Amino acid sequence: MIPELSLVLIAGALIGFGLAGTVIWFTPAVPDLADALRRLSGSPTHQAGVAAASTTGKERLGLWAMRTLPAGVWIRTPTRELALLRIPLVRFYGDKLIFALLGFVIPVGLAGFLGLLGMPLPFPIPVLGCLVLAVVMFFIPNYNAIDDAKKARLEFNRALGAYIDLVALERTNGAGVRQAMETAASIGDSWVFTRLSEELTRSRWSGLPPWDALHTLAGELGLPDLDDFADIMRLSGEEGAASYATLRARSAAMRTAMLNDELTEANAIGERMTIPGSLLGVIFMAILLAPSLLRMLPA
Repeated sequence: MIPELSLVLIAGALIGFGLAGTVIWFTPAVPDLADALRRLSGSPTHQAGVAAASTTGKERLGLWAMRTLPAGVWIRTPTRELALLRIPLVRFYGDKLIFALLGFVIPVGLAGFLGLLGMPLPFPIPVLGCLVLAVVMFFIPNYNAIDDAKKARLEFNRALGAYIDLVALERTNGAGVRQAMETAASIGDSWVFTRLSEELTRSRWSGLPPWDALHTLAGELGLPDLDDFADIMRLSGEEGAASYATLRARSAAMRTAMLNDELTEANAIGERMTIPGSLLGVIFMAILLAPSLLRMLPA
């Protein structure tokens, strides 16, 4: 009875997922008019929102979910992290649904496999496993986005220190505030310099001061060091304050803070390394004392 029920569950799940995937795949993608107007007007937008045209099956699945499911289903969306990683919301939601579907299918397939081997599981166990694993895997994309964004912010701060030094050098050569910022951003070829160059170019075409554009970018991506740099350039551009010494001091402070963080992490790793050694010592002492203790026990 149980093996047949497991096969029925597997067949029903596969048919349902196949029909849902077929409907989502052949549903025509509708462009987001608001996003298209924002891009045509040149106004800065960094939200990884609905793409103008979803081309992949994962993005189509995410677009269908955004239009169909209530907003409370997603619980918490790491908007800043996605904007930093440039992951569209439709792709992120598609990942969440795919992971949840995998978490729902895996226990059913495992229960069916065990049933074919003659080791059937009670019916509540696969059902509970489907629900629990689907919920757990539903949040895996959140964890991945937060972890990747943490690494990206660290990389951004390292590149930002070099960028600040380049801006300071351009200022000493007599370049204006915008020219120094744009020239320094065009020197590097990493994604950080490319992102800064794109933002400065967008601010030039939209007529915004470059420091305001960086303020907006820092707020949307959660980059306080970039916000401080924008404040320094605002004072230099609006009030004519000397910026070379301030920029060099800021870049040195950033490097010192990053070095301290790395030293703290290295010390924590070193402390954790002592745990296996201590356990080996305890095991060795137990091996030495075990024969004596066994001889002391009554026969």
